[in-house]
Amino acid sequence: MSSSKFRDLSAGSKSLIIIEQFLFSGSLLLAVHLNGLYQIVDFKAEPNSYFIIYAVIFALLNQLSALALGLYNSKLRESFRGIFRRMLMCVSVGFFAITIINPLFGQGFLPVELLAMASLLSVLLVTSFRYFTFKVNFFGFGKRNVLVLGAGQRAAIIENRMRRDVDRQDFTVHGFVVMPGDLPDGIKREPRINLNESLTDYALTHEIDEIVVANDERRNALPVDELFACKIRGIEITDILDFIERETGQIAVNLIYPSWIIFSNGFTSNNYLRNTLDWIFNAAMALFLLMLTWPIMLLTALFMKMTEGWSAPVFYKQIRVGLDGEPFKIIKFRSMRLDAEKDGAQMASENDNRITKIGHYLRKYRIDELPQIWNVLHGDMGFVGPRPERPEFVTQLIENLPYYNERHNVKPGLTGWAQLKYPYGATENDSLEKLKFDLYYIKHRSFLLDLLILIRTVEIVLFGKGR
Repeated sequence: MSSSKFRDLSAGSKSLIIIEQFLFSGSLLLAVHLNGLYQIVDFKAEPNSYFIIYAVIFALLNQLSALALGLYNSKLRESFRGIFRRMLMCVSVGFFAITIINPLFGQGFLPVELLAMASLLSVLLVTSFRYFTFKVNFFGFGKRNVLVLGAGQRAAIIENRMRRDVDRQDFTVHGFVVMPGDLPDGIKREPRINLNESLTDYALTHEIDEIVVANDERRNALPVDELFACKIRGIEITDILDFIERETGQIAVNLIYPSWIIFSNGFTSNNYLRNTLDWIFNAAMALFLLMLTWPIMLLTALFMKMTEGWSAPVFYKQIRVGLDGEPFKIIKFRSMRLDAEKDGAQMASENDNRITKIGHYLRKYRIDELPQIWNVLHGDMGFVGPRPERPEFVTQLIENLPYYNERHNVKPGLTGWAQLKYPYGATENDSLEKLKFDLYYIKHRSFLLDLLILIRTVEIVLFGKGR
Protein backbone atom coordinates (compact mmCIF):
# COMPACT_ATOMS: atom_id res chain seq x y z
CA MET A 1 0.00 0.00 0.00
CA SER A 2 1.30 3.45 -0.82
CA SER A 3 1.90 6.24 1.70
CA SER A 4 -1.16 8.07 0.34
CA LYS A 5 -3.25 5.04 1.30
CA PHE A 6 -1.89 5.25 4.85
CA ARG A 7 -2.83 8.93 4.99
CA ASP A 8 -6.37 7.98 3.95
CA LEU A 9 -6.79 5.82 7.04
CA SER A 10 -8.93 7.26 9.80
CA ALA A 11 -7.24 8.54 12.95
CA GLY A 12 -8.73 5.59 14.81
CA SER A 13 -7.15 3.00 12.48
CA LYS A 14 -3.73 4.61 12.82
CA SER A 15 -4.14 4.81 16.58
CA LEU A 16 -4.90 1.07 16.84
CA ILE A 17 -1.62 0.18 15.12
CA ILE A 18 0.45 2.65 17.16
CA ILE A 19 -1.12 1.77 20.54
CA GLU A 20 -0.59 -1.95 20.00
CA GLN A 21 3.02 -1.27 19.04
CA PHE A 22 3.46 0.23 22.53
CA LEU A 23 1.54 -2.64 24.17
CA PHE A 24 3.67 -5.35 22.55
CA SER A 25 6.88 -3.45 23.31
CA GLY A 26 5.72 -2.73 26.85
CA SER A 27 5.01 -6.42 27.43
CA LEU A 28 8.66 -7.35 26.93
CA LEU A 29 9.92 -4.42 28.99
CA LEU A 30 7.46 -5.33 31.76
CA ALA A 31 8.68 -8.95 31.69
CA VAL A 32 12.28 -7.73 32.08
CA HIS A 33 11.24 -5.43 34.95
CA LEU A 34 9.33 -8.19 36.78
CA ASN A 35 12.28 -10.54 36.36
CA GLY A 36 14.54 -7.89 37.90
CA LEU A 37 12.23 -7.67 40.93
CA TYR A 38 11.61 -11.38 41.51
CA GLN A 39 14.67 -13.03 39.84
CA ILE A 40 12.52 -15.54 37.93
CA VAL A 41 15.31 -16.21 35.43
CA ASP A 42 19.00 -15.65 36.09
CA PHE A 43 20.71 -13.73 33.27
CA LYS A 44 23.10 -10.86 32.81
CA ALA A 45 21.19 -7.59 32.48
CA GLU A 46 21.98 -5.30 29.53
CA PRO A 47 21.61 -1.49 29.30
CA ASN A 48 18.02 -0.19 29.11
CA SER A 49 18.56 1.12 25.58
CA TYR A 50 19.31 -2.45 24.47
CA PHE A 51 16.01 -3.72 25.87
CA ILE A 52 14.10 -0.95 24.10
CA ILE A 53 15.53 -2.01 20.72
CA TYR A 54 14.74 -5.65 21.50
CA ALA A 55 11.20 -4.69 22.53
CA VAL A 56 10.60 -2.85 19.24
CA ILE A 57 11.73 -5.91 17.26
CA PHE A 58 9.52 -8.13 19.45
CA ALA A 59 6.54 -5.85 18.76
CA LEU A 60 7.15 -5.71 14.99
CA LEU A 61 7.27 -9.50 14.73
CA ASN A 62 4.01 -9.85 16.65
CA GLN A 63 2.32 -7.16 14.57
CA LEU A 64 3.45 -8.79 11.32
CA SER A 65 1.92 -12.02 12.62
CA ALA A 66 -1.28 -10.12 13.51
CA LEU A 67 -1.39 -8.72 9.97
CA ALA A 68 -1.04 -12.21 8.48
CA LEU A 69 -3.91 -13.46 10.65
CA GLY A 70 -6.23 -10.63 9.64
CA LEU A 71 -6.25 -8.82 12.98
CA TYR A 72 -5.67 -5.47 11.26
CA ASN A 73 -8.37 -6.07 8.68
CA SER A 74 -10.79 -3.17 9.23
CA LYS A 75 -13.70 -5.38 8.11
CA LEU A 76 -12.87 -8.46 10.14
CA ARG A 77 -16.20 -10.20 10.83
CA GLU A 78 -15.38 -12.11 13.99
CA SER A 79 -16.82 -12.41 17.49
CA PHE A 80 -14.55 -11.47 20.36
CA ARG A 81 -13.94 -15.19 20.92
CA GLY A 82 -12.71 -15.45 17.33
CA ILE A 83 -10.45 -12.42 17.81
CA PHE A 84 -9.06 -14.00 20.98
CA ARG A 85 -8.23 -17.24 19.14
CA ARG A 86 -6.45 -15.27 16.42
CA MET A 87 -4.56 -13.29 19.04
CA LEU A 88 -3.34 -16.51 20.68
CA MET A 89 -2.08 -17.80 17.34
CA CYS A 90 -0.58 -14.39 16.54
CA VAL A 91 1.49 -14.33 19.75
CA SER A 92 2.46 -17.99 19.29
CA VAL A 93 3.84 -17.26 15.82
CA GLY A 94 5.55 -14.13 17.15
CA PHE A 95 7.13 -16.16 19.98
CA PHE A 96 8.36 -18.77 17.47
CA ALA A 97 9.86 -16.03 15.26
CA ILE A 98 11.63 -14.20 18.11
CA THR A 99 13.15 -17.43 19.44
CA ILE A 100 14.59 -18.16 15.98
CA ILE A 101 16.36 -14.79 15.73
CA ASN A 102 17.20 -14.67 19.45
CA PRO A 103 20.65 -16.32 19.06
CA LEU A 104 21.61 -13.61 16.54
CA PHE A 105 21.84 -11.17 19.45
CA GLY A 106 24.97 -12.97 20.65
CA GLN A 107 25.72 -12.55 24.35
CA GLY A 108 22.79 -10.16 24.67
CA PHE A 109 20.12 -12.74 23.84
CA LEU A 110 17.21 -13.11 26.24
CA PRO A 111 16.29 -16.41 27.93
CA VAL A 112 13.42 -18.29 26.31
CA GLU A 113 11.55 -18.24 29.63
CA LEU A 114 11.62 -14.44 29.60
CA LEU A 115 10.34 -14.32 26.02
CA ALA A 116 7.53 -16.71 26.99
CA MET A 117 6.60 -14.42 29.88
CA ALA A 118 6.57 -11.42 27.51
CA SER A 119 4.33 -13.31 25.09
CA LEU A 120 1.90 -14.18 27.89
CA LEU A 121 1.79 -10.55 29.00
CA SER A 122 1.19 -9.57 25.34
CA VAL A 123 -1.88 -11.80 25.21
CA LEU A 124 -3.26 -10.30 28.43
CA LEU A 125 -2.58 -6.65 27.55
CA VAL A 126 -3.49 -6.65 23.85
CA THR A 127 -6.56 -8.87 24.32
CA SER A 128 -7.82 -6.61 27.13
CA PHE A 129 -7.30 -3.60 24.89
CA ARG A 130 -9.08 -5.32 22.00
CA TYR A 131 -11.99 -6.21 24.29
CA PHE A 132 -12.33 -2.56 25.26
CA THR A 133 -12.32 -1.39 21.66
CA PHE A 134 -14.71 -4.25 20.75
CA LYS A 135 -17.30 -3.18 23.34
CA VAL A 136 -16.86 0.58 23.03
CA ASN A 137 -16.58 2.32 19.68
CA PHE A 138 -13.57 4.21 20.98
CA PHE A 139 -12.00 4.73 17.55
CA GLY A 140 -15.09 6.20 15.92
CA PHE A 141 -13.78 9.75 16.41
CA GLY A 142 -11.91 9.53 13.12
CA LYS A 143 -15.00 9.02 10.97
CA ARG A 144 -15.56 11.46 8.11
CA ASN A 145 -18.93 13.15 7.80
CA VAL A 146 -19.98 12.50 4.18
CA LEU A 147 -22.66 14.27 2.15
CA VAL A 148 -23.70 12.52 -1.07
CA LEU A 149 -24.67 14.76 -3.97
CA GLY A 150 -27.42 12.76 -5.65
CA ALA A 151 -30.28 10.48 -4.61
CA GLY A 152 -30.76 8.37 -7.76
CA GLN A 153 -29.44 5.05 -8.99
CA ARG A 154 -25.74 5.93 -8.79
CA ALA A 155 -26.08 7.13 -5.20
CA ALA A 156 -28.14 4.05 -4.32
CA ILE A 157 -24.99 1.92 -4.66
CA ILE A 158 -23.83 3.39 -1.34
CA GLU A 159 -27.16 2.55 0.30
CA ASN A 160 -27.33 -0.97 -1.15
CA ARG A 161 -23.70 -2.10 -1.15
CA MET A 162 -22.34 -0.23 1.86
CA ARG A 163 -25.27 -0.47 4.24
CA ARG A 164 -23.66 -2.29 7.19
CA ASP A 165 -21.74 -0.64 10.01
CA VAL A 166 -18.66 -2.68 9.08
CA ASP A 167 -18.77 -1.10 5.61
CA ARG A 168 -18.84 2.41 7.11
CA GLN A 169 -16.19 2.18 9.77
CA ASP A 170 -14.33 5.20 8.41
CA PHE A 171 -17.28 7.46 7.56
CA THR A 172 -20.90 8.34 8.31
CA VAL A 173 -23.41 9.39 5.66
CA HIS A 174 -25.09 12.67 6.61
CA GLY A 175 -27.63 12.34 3.80
CA PHE A 176 -28.33 12.28 0.06
CA VAL A 177 -29.03 15.57 -1.73
CA VAL A 178 -31.80 15.29 -4.33
CA MET A 179 -30.50 16.60 -7.67
CA PRO A 180 -32.23 17.43 -10.99
CA GLY A 181 -32.23 14.43 -13.32
CA ASP A 182 -31.93 11.79 -10.58
CA LEU A 183 -33.79 8.60 -11.50
CA PRO A 184 -36.75 7.87 -9.21
CA ASP A 185 -35.76 4.34 -8.08
CA GLY A 186 -32.82 5.53 -6.01
CA ILE A 187 -32.48 6.19 -2.28
CA LYS A 188 -35.30 4.62 -0.31
CA ARG A 189 -34.23 4.15 3.32
CA GLU A 190 -31.71 6.87 4.12
CA PRO A 191 -32.24 10.64 4.53
CA ARG A 192 -33.07 12.52 1.31
CA ILE A 193 -32.22 16.22 1.46
CA ASN A 194 -34.00 18.88 -0.62
CA LEU A 195 -31.63 21.84 -0.46
CA ASN A 196 -33.27 25.25 -0.07
CA GLU A 197 -29.98 27.02 0.54
CA SER A 198 -26.46 27.17 -0.80
CA LEU A 199 -24.63 23.84 -0.87
CA THR A 200 -21.59 25.59 0.58
CA ASP A 201 -23.52 27.08 3.50
CA TYR A 202 -25.20 23.76 4.22
CA ALA A 203 -21.90 21.85 4.17
CA LEU A 204 -20.19 24.35 6.47
CA THR A 205 -23.16 24.51 8.88
CA HIS A 206 -23.32 20.73 9.25
CA GLU A 207 -19.52 20.28 9.37
CA ILE A 208 -19.34 18.11 6.25
CA ASP A 209 -15.86 16.66 5.67
CA GLU A 210 -16.43 15.20 2.20
CA ILE A 211 -18.93 15.57 -0.66
CA VAL A 212 -19.38 12.54 -2.92
CA VAL A 213 -20.63 13.47 -6.41
CA ALA A 214 -23.13 10.75 -7.35
CA ASN A 215 -25.96 12.42 -9.28
CA ASP A 216 -27.34 10.55 -12.30
CA GLU A 217 -27.39 13.53 -14.69
CA ARG A 218 -24.28 15.71 -14.81
CA ARG A 219 -24.78 17.76 -17.96
CA ASN A 220 -25.78 21.26 -16.85
CA ALA A 221 -26.85 19.79 -13.48
CA LEU A 222 -23.60 19.83 -11.52
CA PRO A 223 -23.20 22.88 -9.20
CA VAL A 224 -19.59 23.50 -10.22
CA ASP A 225 -19.30 26.91 -8.53
CA GLU A 226 -20.67 25.56 -5.26
CA LEU A 227 -18.33 22.57 -5.34
CA PHE A 228 -15.41 24.88 -6.07
CA ALA A 229 -16.34 27.01 -3.06
CA CYS A 230 -16.53 23.91 -0.86
CA LYS A 231 -13.18 22.71 -2.15
CA ILE A 232 -11.30 25.89 -1.30
CA ARG A 233 -12.83 25.80 2.17
CA GLY A 234 -11.22 22.45 2.88
CA ILE A 235 -14.11 20.09 2.06
CA GLU A 236 -12.96 17.09 0.04
CA ILE A 237 -14.80 16.52 -3.27
CA THR A 238 -14.82 12.92 -4.51
CA ASP A 239 -16.37 11.21 -7.49
CA ILE A 240 -18.49 8.20 -6.54
CA LEU A 241 -16.22 5.87 -8.51
CA ASP A 242 -13.20 6.98 -6.47
CA PHE A 243 -15.23 6.81 -3.25
CA ILE A 244 -16.35 3.23 -3.85
CA GLU A 245 -12.84 2.26 -4.94
CA ARG A 246 -11.32 3.70 -1.78
CA GLU A 247 -13.86 2.29 0.68
CA THR A 248 -14.50 -1.17 -0.80
CA GLY A 249 -11.28 -2.05 -2.64
CA GLN A 250 -13.15 -2.59 -5.91
CA ILE A 251 -14.05 -0.61 -9.03
CA ALA A 252 -17.74 -0.22 -9.89
CA VAL A 253 -17.62 -1.58 -13.44
CA ASN A 254 -21.21 -0.58 -14.20
CA LEU A 255 -20.42 3.09 -13.44
CA ILE A 256 -17.13 3.39 -15.35
CA TYR A 257 -16.92 5.88 -18.19
CA PRO A 258 -13.87 6.00 -20.52
CA SER A 259 -12.68 9.46 -19.46
CA TRP A 260 -12.41 8.28 -15.84
CA ILE A 261 -9.98 5.55 -16.88
CA ILE A 262 -8.01 7.91 -19.13
CA PHE A 263 -7.50 10.61 -16.49
CA SER A 264 -7.23 8.46 -13.36
CA ASN A 265 -3.94 7.25 -11.94
CA GLY A 266 -3.02 3.60 -12.27
CA PHE A 267 -3.70 0.88 -14.87
CA THR A 268 -0.01 0.92 -15.73
CA SER A 269 3.26 -0.03 -14.09
CA ASN A 270 6.10 2.47 -13.91
CA ASN A 271 8.25 0.12 -11.85
CA TYR A 272 10.57 -1.03 -14.63
CA LEU A 273 12.86 -2.84 -12.19
CA ARG A 274 9.91 -4.86 -10.89
CA ASN A 275 8.81 -5.68 -14.45
CA THR A 276 12.33 -6.78 -15.39
CA LEU A 277 12.79 -8.93 -12.30
CA ASP A 278 9.21 -10.21 -12.26
CA TRP A 279 10.04 -13.77 -13.32
CA ILE A 280 13.10 -13.96 -11.04
CA PHE A 281 10.99 -12.90 -8.04
CA ASN A 282 8.19 -15.35 -8.85
CA ALA A 283 10.62 -18.19 -9.58
CA ALA A 284 12.45 -17.64 -6.29
CA MET A 285 9.15 -17.61 -4.40
CA ALA A 286 8.03 -20.75 -6.26
CA LEU A 287 11.22 -22.64 -5.36
CA PHE A 288 10.90 -21.55 -1.73
CA LEU A 289 7.26 -22.69 -1.63
CA LEU A 290 8.21 -25.98 -3.28
CA MET A 291 10.80 -26.64 -0.57
CA LEU A 292 8.17 -26.04 2.11
CA THR A 293 5.27 -27.94 0.58
CA TRP A 294 6.72 -30.97 -1.25
CA PRO A 295 5.90 -33.29 1.72
CA ILE A 296 2.29 -32.05 1.65
CA MET A 297 2.06 -32.67 -2.09
CA LEU A 298 3.55 -36.15 -1.71
CA LEU A 299 1.06 -37.05 1.03
CA THR A 300 -1.78 -35.63 -1.06
CA ALA A 301 -0.86 -37.85 -4.00
CA LEU A 302 -0.68 -40.91 -1.74
CA PHE A 303 -4.08 -40.19 -0.14
CA MET A 304 -5.65 -39.71 -3.57
CA LYS A 305 -4.26 -43.04 -4.76
CA MET A 306 -5.43 -44.81 -1.60
CA THR A 307 -8.97 -43.40 -1.72
CA GLU A 308 -9.62 -43.42 -5.48
CA GLY A 309 -7.49 -46.30 -6.70
CA TRP A 310 -3.90 -46.55 -7.85
CA SER A 311 -4.89 -46.09 -11.50
CA ALA A 312 -6.75 -42.78 -10.86
CA PRO A 313 -4.84 -39.70 -12.10
CA VAL A 314 -3.51 -37.34 -9.44
CA PHE A 315 -3.12 -34.22 -11.58
CA TYR A 316 -5.61 -32.38 -13.74
CA LYS A 317 -4.60 -30.23 -16.70
CA GLN A 318 -6.87 -27.64 -18.25
CA ILE A 319 -6.57 -24.85 -20.82
CA ARG A 320 -6.80 -21.37 -19.28
CA VAL A 321 -6.43 -17.85 -20.68
CA GLY A 322 -3.31 -15.99 -19.57
CA LEU A 323 -1.38 -12.79 -20.28
CA ASP A 324 -2.56 -10.96 -23.44
CA GLY A 325 -5.26 -13.60 -23.93
CA GLU A 326 -2.76 -16.37 -24.72
CA PRO A 327 -3.89 -19.88 -23.70
CA PHE A 328 -1.79 -22.14 -21.47
CA LYS A 329 -2.24 -25.40 -19.60
CA ILE A 330 -2.80 -25.08 -15.87
CA ILE A 331 -1.95 -28.03 -13.62
CA LYS A 332 -3.76 -28.79 -10.35
CA PHE A 333 -4.44 -31.68 -8.02
CA ARG A 334 -7.64 -33.29 -9.29
CA SER A 335 -10.46 -32.45 -6.88
CA MET A 336 -13.41 -33.61 -9.02
CA ARG A 337 -14.64 -36.93 -10.31
CA LEU A 338 -13.25 -38.18 -13.61
CA ASP A 339 -16.68 -37.72 -15.27
CA ALA A 340 -17.14 -34.20 -13.88
CA GLU A 341 -17.61 -32.65 -17.34
CA LYS A 342 -19.42 -35.38 -19.19
CA ASP A 343 -22.17 -32.82 -19.92
CA GLY A 344 -19.74 -30.14 -21.09
CA ALA A 345 -17.75 -27.31 -19.45
CA GLN A 346 -19.38 -25.69 -16.43
CA MET A 347 -18.23 -23.49 -13.58
CA ALA A 348 -17.71 -25.04 -10.17
CA SER A 349 -20.37 -24.10 -7.63
CA GLU A 350 -20.54 -24.12 -3.85
CA ASN A 351 -21.17 -27.64 -2.48
CA ASP A 352 -20.63 -29.00 -6.00
CA ASN A 353 -21.55 -32.71 -5.97
CA ARG A 354 -18.81 -33.39 -8.54
CA ILE A 355 -16.11 -32.71 -5.94
CA THR A 356 -14.53 -35.83 -4.42
CA LYS A 357 -14.36 -36.47 -0.70
CA ILE A 358 -10.69 -35.54 -0.49
CA GLY A 359 -11.28 -32.73 -2.99
CA HIS A 360 -13.27 -30.77 -0.40
CA TYR A 361 -10.19 -30.60 1.84
CA LEU A 362 -7.88 -29.83 -1.05
CA ARG A 363 -10.03 -26.84 -2.03
CA LYS A 364 -10.66 -25.65 1.53
CA TYR A 365 -6.94 -25.35 2.30
CA ARG A 366 -5.88 -24.45 -1.28
CA ILE A 367 -3.75 -27.59 -1.56
CA ASP A 368 -5.16 -28.28 -5.04
CA GLU A 369 -3.38 -25.12 -6.25
CA LEU A 370 0.13 -26.21 -5.22
CA PRO A 371 1.09 -27.94 -8.53
CA GLN A 372 0.71 -24.54 -10.19
CA ILE A 373 4.18 -23.84 -8.85
CA TRP A 374 5.23 -25.42 -12.17
CA ASN A 375 3.17 -22.81 -14.07
CA VAL A 376 4.95 -20.05 -12.13
CA LEU A 377 8.38 -21.50 -12.91
CA HIS A 378 7.38 -21.89 -16.56
CA GLY A 379 6.41 -18.20 -16.69
CA ASP A 380 2.71 -18.69 -17.46
CA MET A 381 1.61 -17.35 -14.07
CA GLY A 382 2.78 -15.21 -11.19
CA PHE A 383 2.07 -15.60 -7.50
CA VAL A 384 -0.39 -12.70 -7.45
CA GLY A 385 -2.85 -11.74 -10.17
CA PRO A 386 -6.37 -12.40 -11.46
CA ARG A 387 -7.28 -16.07 -11.48
CA PRO A 388 -7.16 -17.47 -15.05
CA GLU A 389 -10.47 -18.60 -16.55
CA ARG A 390 -11.28 -21.18 -19.24
CA PRO A 391 -11.55 -19.98 -22.86
CA GLU A 392 -15.16 -21.19 -23.07
CA PHE A 393 -16.18 -18.84 -20.28
CA VAL A 394 -13.86 -15.97 -21.24
CA THR A 395 -15.43 -15.54 -24.68
CA GLN A 396 -18.88 -15.26 -23.16
CA LEU A 397 -17.79 -12.99 -20.30
CA ILE A 398 -16.00 -10.57 -22.65
CA GLU A 399 -19.24 -10.18 -24.61
CA ASN A 400 -21.42 -9.66 -21.53
CA LEU A 401 -19.20 -7.81 -19.04
CA PRO A 402 -17.65 -4.42 -19.87
CA TYR A 403 -13.87 -4.19 -19.45
CA TYR A 404 -13.55 -7.93 -18.71
CA ASN A 405 -10.73 -8.30 -21.24
CA GLU A 406 -8.63 -5.76 -19.27
CA ARG A 407 -7.87 -8.42 -16.65
CA HIS A 408 -5.65 -10.14 -19.24
CA ASN A 409 -3.24 -7.19 -19.22
CA VAL A 410 -1.36 -8.77 -16.31
CA LYS A 411 -0.24 -12.33 -15.65
CA PRO A 412 -2.77 -14.54 -13.87
CA GLY A 413 -1.82 -15.59 -10.36
CA LEU A 414 -2.07 -18.33 -7.76
CA THR A 415 -3.89 -15.89 -5.51
CA GLY A 416 -5.32 -12.43 -6.01
CA TRP A 417 -7.21 -9.47 -4.61
CA ALA A 418 -10.53 -10.88 -5.84
CA GLN A 419 -9.87 -14.21 -4.09
CA LEU A 420 -9.38 -12.39 -0.80
CA LYS A 421 -12.41 -10.14 -1.13
CA TYR A 422 -14.86 -12.35 -3.02
CA PRO A 423 -13.73 -15.96 -2.63
CA TYR A 424 -16.37 -17.74 -4.70
CA GLY A 425 -17.56 -17.35 -8.28
CA ALA A 426 -20.05 -19.71 -9.88
CA THR A 427 -22.24 -17.40 -12.01
CA GLU A 428 -21.86 -14.49 -14.40
CA ASN A 429 -22.89 -12.11 -11.59
CA ASP A 430 -20.12 -13.55 -9.44
CA SER A 431 -17.69 -12.98 -12.31
CA LEU A 432 -18.80 -9.34 -12.44
CA GLU A 433 -18.17 -8.92 -8.72
CA LYS A 434 -14.72 -10.49 -9.00
CA LEU A 435 -13.96 -8.30 -12.03
CA LYS A 436 -14.47 -5.21 -9.85
CA PHE A 437 -11.72 -6.41 -7.52
CA ASP A 438 -9.47 -7.55 -10.39
CA LEU A 439 -9.63 -4.08 -11.97
CA TYR A 440 -8.79 -2.52 -8.62
CA TYR A 441 -5.71 -4.76 -8.42
CA ILE A 442 -4.64 -3.92 -11.97
CA LYS A 443 -5.00 -0.21 -11.25
CA HIS A 444 -3.06 -0.30 -7.97
CA ARG A 445 -0.64 -3.12 -8.77
CA SER A 446 2.57 -2.78 -6.80
CA PHE A 447 5.06 -4.89 -4.90
CA LEU A 448 3.60 -3.83 -1.55
CA LEU A 449 0.04 -4.71 -2.61
CA ASP A 450 1.32 -8.11 -3.80
CA LEU A 451 2.99 -8.60 -0.43
CA LEU A 452 -0.23 -7.70 1.39
CA ILE A 453 -2.19 -10.22 -0.70
CA LEU A 454 0.36 -12.96 -0.01
CA ILE A 455 0.24 -12.27 3.73
CA ARG A 456 -3.56 -12.27 3.75
CA THR A 457 -3.56 -15.54 1.79
CA VAL A 458 -1.75 -17.10 4.75
CA GLU A 459 -4.84 -16.33 6.84
CA ILE A 460 -7.09 -18.09 4.30
CA VAL A 461 -4.89 -21.19 4.31
CA LEU A 462 -4.46 -21.34 8.10
CA PHE A 463 -8.17 -20.92 8.82
CA GLY A 464 -9.42 -23.03 5.93
CA LYS A 465 -11.36 -20.26 4.19
CA GLY A 466 -10.74 -21.56 0.66
CA ARG A 467 -13.40 -22.60 -1.80
